[in-house]
Amino acid sequence: MKIKLLSYWDRMRSSFWFLPLLMAAAAVVLSFLTVYLDSVVNEKWIRSVKWVYAGGAEGASAVLAAIAGSMITIAGLVFSMTLVALSLTSSQFGPRLLRNFMSDPANQAVLGTFVATFLYCLLVLRTIRRGDESLFVPHISVTLGVIMSIASMIVLIYFIHHISVSIQANEIIARVNRDLLEGINRLFPEKVGLEAGDQNLQQCEIGGALGTPAGFINGAKPVAASGDGYIQYMDADSLLEMATDKDLILRVDRRPGHYVAAGSTLLYVWPGDKLDEKLTKTINSAFILGSQRTPSQDIEYAVNQLVEVAVRALSPGINDPFTAMTCVDRLGSALSRIALRDIPSPLRYDKEQKLRVIAPSITFAGIVDAAFDQIRQYARDSTAVNIRMLEALDMIARTAHRPEDLAALRRQAEMIARNGENLPEREDRRDVENRFQELLAKLKENDKN
Repeated sequence: MKIKLLSYWDRMRSSFWFLPLLMAAAAVVLSFLTVYLDSVVNEKWIRSVKWVYAGGAEGASAVLAAIAGSMITIAGLVFSMTLVALSLTSSQFGPRLLRNFMSDPANQAVLGTFVATFLYCLLVLRTIRRGDESLFVPHISVTLGVIMSIASMIVLIYFIHHISVSIQANEIIARVNRDLLEGINRLFPEKVGLEAGDQNLQQCEIGGALGTPAGFINGAKPVAASGDGYIQYMDADSLLEMATDKDLILRVDRRPGHYVAAGSTLLYVWPGDKLDEKLTKTINSAFILGSQRTPSQDIEYAVNQLVEVAVRALSPGINDPFTAMTCVDRLGSALSRIALRDIPSPLRYDKEQKLRVIAPSITFAGIVDAAFDQIRQYARDSTAVNIRMLEALDMIARTAHRPEDLAALRRQAEMIARNGENLPEREDRRDVENRFQELLAKLKENDKN
């Protein structure tokens, strides 16, 4: 249930309608409150306060009508400017970055401000009565409407600045990098399983995963996916609780970010004779599928977004190596942080230290390959980008300490060095080789330590 709520919240947070709808609802409630306040406040007090609107019904109607008309016009302008920014971002930096713009709370708040001001003025406008016997002018409500219109103009100025900044390449890259760093802090700090060297581990009898008991392969049954799509969320806590309650061992074959087709295997249940239709539905409910990947539990998604920006920048149509190098810098910074963290174990135990869930976990080598493989392939002829990738690997090597992490960095550096051998200029080849040798020295020094 918790993972479904998280999925719904993520969808609402990345939509254009949620925050503006909340602000519009707040404006409706506020209009009723201020009109009620106008009906009970003494008119002599209102006239004694200098800053409160003290005009007649005609003037109040004209003011509110002018504000409402201008607000809905500006709301259309804001929406048009947002669409232009979305179109530019999609064509130049990639369609997968649209989600970042749509989830930007500043854009949502700006649109909500104008819609809320329009609704407030419209609802207050309907309460004005001009008859001599039933004359009613909501002085406080009109005053608040004027204040909201002034605030809306300030928000418009801010929005013009914000939208101009948000479509700049460096700002887009920084925003994606923030999502990546948030994902690192969310997915890597906690210990979600025991270390692979734990005394309770056993080797699977047929080359399977660590921790599986003898006879697992023959006694386990697969659970098929009920739908198609990318795994956006996996409720590991529910799977662990379920396996504990029913005395099962679950070996998960897919992790968030993987695409599954209906009927393909999600996980294996051991012992298989406990698997029934109800358990199959319960297991499927622990996986949230969607039409696109999300960064909440998929660290590679944010990495791929930076890679996509870099690859597009290296395309012949754009030819912008500086943007690509900025992406490489951000990737190097992010991987330096991951190198300092403990990679979560795939093994999950219950309170009695019995193995219950084997979940696939991402490896440092896998993240390094995801970050540099495609950029390296598209940067074959770019000396600057090849050198910058070696510099980024050198930055990562300063924080890496595990032998397998150093081996992954060395492997990637060797492939980049082979890229440099094909450069047409001899001095360029020498520069790449010098940076490569400096990196090798750093890796050897860390390996000894």
